[in-house]
Amino acid sequence: MTEVMKDFDKPDFSVDKYTKQLVKECVGGADLQQRKKEIQVYSDQTSATLKKSVYANYMQFIETAKEISHLESEMYQLSHILIEQRNILASLIDEKSPGNDQNSDEGVEQPTQEEVESSHATRAVKEMVQGFNGNLEGKTFLNEGALIELDTNDYRPIQRVFFFLFNDVLIVCKVKHDKRLEFLTEYDPKKIAVINIKDLDGVRNAINIITPDGSKIFQSVTAAGKTEWIEKLEVAFRFDQQKKANKKGPAPQPPKAKQSSMQQKDSPTDGKSLISDLSPTESNAPQTVENYGPEWIATAGEEIQTLVAQRYFEDAQALIKRTQDYLSKDSSFVNAKTIAEKVKLLETQLTDVLLQELSNCHCRNLQVTLRASRRSLKILVDIGRARQACGTLLKVATMALRTAQREARRNNTEISELFFCDLTQVACEFLTAFGTQPACVSALVVWCNAELQYFASQLIKHYLNKGTHLDAVAKCIEGIRKPCAKLTEIGLDLSYHLEGLLRSTLESLIEESRVRLLETVGRSEDTWQPYNLQTKSNLKRLLLELDALGIDMRPHTTGDTWINLTQSTVMFTRHYLQLTAQCATLAKSEVLWPSLEVLLRDLMMAQQAIKPIAGLSVDPNFVLKNKLFLLEELLTIAIENFRCISGSEKKCDTLLDLQRNLRKQIAPVPKQRSVYQTELF
Repeated sequence: MTEVMKDFDKPDFSVDKYTKQLVKECVGGADLQQRKKEIQVYSDQTSATLKKSVYANYMQFIETAKEISHLESEMYQLSHILIEQRNILASLIDEKSPGNDQNSDEGVEQPTQEEVESSHATRAVKEMVQGFNGNLEGKTFLNEGALIELDTNDYRPIQRVFFFLFNDVLIVCKVKHDKRLEFLTEYDPKKIAVINIKDLDGVRNAINIITPDGSKIFQSVTAAGKTEWIEKLEVAFRFDQQKKANKKGPAPQPPKAKQSSMQQKDSPTDGKSLISDLSPTESNAPQTVENYGPEWIATAGEEIQTLVAQRYFEDAQALIKRTQDYLSKDSSFVNAKTIAEKVKLLETQLTDVLLQELSNCHCRNLQVTLRASRRSLKILVDIGRARQACGTLLKVATMALRTAQREARRNNTEISELFFCDLTQVACEFLTAFGTQPACVSALVVWCNAELQYFASQLIKHYLNKGTHLDAVAKCIEGIRKPCAKLTEIGLDLSYHLEGLLRSTLESLIEESRVRLLETVGRSEDTWQPYNLQTKSNLKRLLLELDALGIDMRPHTTGDTWINLTQSTVMFTRHYLQLTAQCATLAKSEVLWPSLEVLLRDLMMAQQAIKPIAGLSVDPNFVLKNKLFLLEELLTIAIENFRCISGSEKKCDTLLDLQRNLRKQIAPVPKQRSVYQTELF
């Protein structure tokens, strides 16, 4: 096979030529299948060899990639140096041009070095950056250089960028594969914030720039470059303030004497002559010293903005409180009113930022959501924004709660315990944060009722819809009532509201079940003969099942496999006791008690009304025995079970009235019927 496969390694290998030759050589499909297997084996061998080669040289690949990355960084450094040298040479050429000499001879003012650099940078941007159409005339150039944009999540390099920084615009360009610059976007330096990122294991020399588009991370090649960018961006941020300060004239001088300098040089009594020249008002007026307050309060506004940008919300709130406390004690210094207004505005901005942080805490996991909201909640409560904070928290909790409910329904898991467990978590976290705020606690109660109403609507829609059997309804309601009752441990009682929300739906389901069950009674024809279960094991299994339901049928057994009641009576007994347990579960809410009693009463009356078919030879004593069993034994046990399971001391008046009425209608107990104990009945 090796000789045959050598054709694939030849440089002039042709697929068409090889295929035609293969078709000529092979006879039939079997040869082609065999050749196909050989080619596949050779392909697998080649792939395995290639993998081994890659694994063997894996570290070399990594080291080579690092070397390439270092070389690219050095190339960008060289590119930056060349750009700076080009600018210097261009400035030297402009200075030595004849026009400059002529202007100097004529006395025209020479352009400054800053203006020359700005003009060269403007020319470079227009020549090098593709897609930039902005106007850079009259702008002051501050800095330029290459950076690497990193992913904010895992600090993975995204792309290489190039910055041009002027006094009022930051131009961001993308470095393409051919080293050309493509315009991406521009920002106003006064609308961005720069945060210094500490060096990590995998990331060094990085800065975080918060822009109107979001937070972005850029990495410099060197630590000096990173420091330079931070300083230059700060200069651009304060450029207008520095410019205004430079435009102001010199500070006003105090009044001088008429003969100031000459008398001081000539006369030894210059002090007396100076005093004599001043007016009496000026000589007696005290010198006033303006109070500017402590140094920290003058820069408090900028410090608060920096702390908020760096997400040090606790420190920002502490500084705001410290400033407000100081202003409440002493507001007589200069600009006190301006500082107070600025601090109040910054407090509002901090509140908005914290509310936004709180609204962004929503997550699929409610525990994670509540844990992430604690920091913002504490600060908002401290600054007196508890009402806004509690409203935002409840909105976030609503989203998390309903998301969890949808996922539980998709996964077909129990939703009732999940809902009330989540509700308990939210209530506990809420009371921990706002336990001392009565208005907020009332908001929690309103929110719980609203969420309970939504939960009940979803429960009716998905689990208590039309056609649901009574046993499923009973299990569902029992699964809801238990966790709902546990909310009383934290001071929330929602059981009454829950029963009210489900009452109409449950009553309609009970009525629907009553109609359906009455239709099933008497459908099968009864032969009115004792029930033969064929085997002892079947009889034993049935007796155990009826024991679990609360009735002992052993006194009615005869022989090894017989029950001295009809099959219809035995089946009805089992079904009636099961139905009684389900109704008793629902009857724990007293509002449903009457409709459930009516269901059990009508079902018993329907069974009692069954009569033998006309023309069928039956024993009337045996018929009477079945009816008395249903009246005296089954109905009595059903009433007792109904009261025990429902946990109510209320009497079942409807069923007791039924029992009394049926006793009046049925004749006395007949004589004992003889029992046959042979194998043949």
